[in-house]
Amino acid sequence: MLNAVRVSGSRNGFPGSARPRSRRTLVGLLAALAAVWCGGGAAAIDGPEWKAAVWEPEAIYRGATIAQDLVLPEAAETVDRLASPRMALIRPDGTGPFPAIVLLHQCAGLNQAIAVWARTAISRGYVVLLVDSLKSRNVKSVCFGPQNGVNFFRGARDALQAAEHLRRQTYVERTRIALVGFSWGAMAGLLAASPHYVGALKFDSGFAAVASFYPGCFRVTPKERPPFDLLNSDVSRPLLVLMGDADTETPASECINRLEVLKRSGLPVEWHLYPDATHCWDCQQLHGFSKIDIRGHHVEYHFRPDLTEDSRDRLFEFLDRAMPRRQ
Repeated sequence: MLNAVRVSGSRNGFPGSARPRSRRTLVGLLAALAAVWCGGGAAAIDGPEWKAAVWEPEAIYRGATIAQDLVLPEAAETVDRLASPRMALIRPDGTGPFPAIVLLHQCAGLNQAIAVWARTAISRGYVVLLVDSLKSRNVKSVCFGPQNGVNFFRGARDALQAAEHLRRQTYVERTRIALVGFSWGAMAGLLAASPHYVGALKFDSGFAAVASFYPGCFRVTPKERPPFDLLNSDVSRPLLVLMGDADTETPASECINRLEVLKRSGLPVEWHLYPDATHCWDCQQLHGFSKIDIRGHHVEYHFRPDLTEDSRDRLFEFLDRAMPRRQ
């Protein structure tokens, strides 16, 4: 297994002890995490010599807990009640136990595309927990950086909290819970695929499998803070990464070079690159939309129903292999 470059925040002014947070500390941490998007890019660290940089556990946990934990839904609903995208716990008909999926949204929150994925998963016999990391925290978007404590670490903790919540449900098969994330949620998913981050975020276990749709795999380089990689070098459970080669928001090349390093080391990672696919190819509601993103890239979104169907098939085939049904 590859060694990670572990950096202690205390050398860089990051709080290294468990003493109570001051307002000054929290403001500094928020500024550091906001710089994730402004300073985050692929440095000259790809290739065989790449080693993932990680924060110390205490720094990760403090970053993740600036915003309070979510209050997750207790009552399960049927899919016909999902008239609009919202946080919800949905189960198929029958008694179970069922496998389960945590769905984690893009940077602007839950949308119609995520709701379609939820309905598809239900039709395949999965319980679905739709997580909304934004609304209850009065955040509309984290597309241009963290807001109100919602950052990548917080997203990973939300996902792991959701998995723990699902394990308490009698109709869920505890060993068959997967995370499926999209863009921002996919990047939080990369962190949740790392045992280092699972432990740092104070959870005993993570997911049986993680699927990340069009994530960024860049090294985050906050100002006056140590760097960290969104993709760590200790992936221990099956990880699927789906990317488009026309994606200028989270370029696939930033992932592929690093995934190849992990694959050569025997880690359970796999990926697929779609030719001519942009970011968010499954987002019908964003077809034709363009913008300049926080890293200064011109980004266009083009809905591709053919690739959406193919990525659906790849996802569920992957989940069938990664967490097979008990005989």
